[in-house]
Amino acid sequence: MWKWLTYPVVPHPRARWLLYPLLLVALWLWQGQRLLQAGPNNGFDLSGSLVPVSQIEPGGPPRDGIPAIDHPRFLNASQADFLRDEDRVLGIDRNGLQKAYPVRVLNYHEIVNDRFGDTAVVVSYCPLCGTGMAFLAARGNENLNFGVSGLLYNSDVLLYDRQTESLWSQLLGRAVTGPLKGQRLQQIPMEHTSWADWRRRHPRTLVLSTDTGYQRDYSRSPYAGYADSDRLMFGVSRLDRRFPPKEWVLGIELGGEAKAYPFSTLARGPARFEDRLGGKTIRILFDASHRSARAYLGEQAIPVTTGFWFAWAAFHPDTQVYTGPSP
Repeated sequence: MWKWLTYPVVPHPRARWLLYPLLLVALWLWQGQRLLQAGPNNGFDLSGSLVPVSQIEPGGPPRDGIPAIDHPRFLNASQADFLRDEDRVLGIDRNGLQKAYPVRVLNYHEIVNDRFGDTAVVVSYCPLCGTGMAFLAARGNENLNFGVSGLLYNSDVLLYDRQTESLWSQLLGRAVTGPLKGQRLQQIPMEHTSWADWRRRHPRTLVLSTDTGYQRDYSRSPYAGYADSDRLMFGVSRLDRRFPPKEWVLGIELGGEAKAYPFSTLARGPARFEDRLGGKTIRILFDASHRSARAYLGEQAIPVTTGFWFAWAAFHPDTQVYTGPSP
């Protein structure tokens, strides 16, 4: 029954002389592309980079070795029995929809290409920096689709868009290489809190499912113990030692100014207070029991970044630091 294996794929000798070399060339090109994607730059052109090329590091996996979730599936809150109350989630409330993205899932994927109604949104999470940030994915009339480049800058994930292969710094929210170099993504508000807190305030929330299409053990963290150690796995351009590297901070950029609100400082003060930043009065809410913070301008939630101090300070070397309420 396997006699067909003994027959040449192309029976005519002359055709074989033409076709087989072409097949070998195609195979060589395919393998070469795979080698490029696993090489030092994972196949990306870093020429003209807006950040020092010497500080762009391979994180280990090749391009898309950490697979983004392109077709996310969601559960109702009552169906998310894989989550514990204390589990961390990133939460978005937009266009009448509330969605929670469990960190235990994001640890293995880092990027979710999602939609809120007609609006394309990219949700990003960098386990090394603890930073979860969401952006509008539109560029003009086109929606960008993002993947994990496998490269890092200042220990932070570099996303890439599949349309132009430009590299985007998560914490800068900006393309640093490629045809879209210099362009920015619009950050949107997203909270980093516990599942119990998000579910209580948003009982109709949807939850990103573990049915991602990939075989991963989402009950285990590949970064276990990392947040509790001062050790960094990759280099940063500047290490600010005013706080421990993994001190959690709420980072805010407004009116050309940046400010960090260390959780250790927030825990010693009022749960709600006002502050001035960028010439505007903002309102900060801190929940010590759920280790979460958010900010408002008037009644409108503003984009913030919750993450490790070392990462915020590396990207914002001139950052102000909140020291507590004025006497």
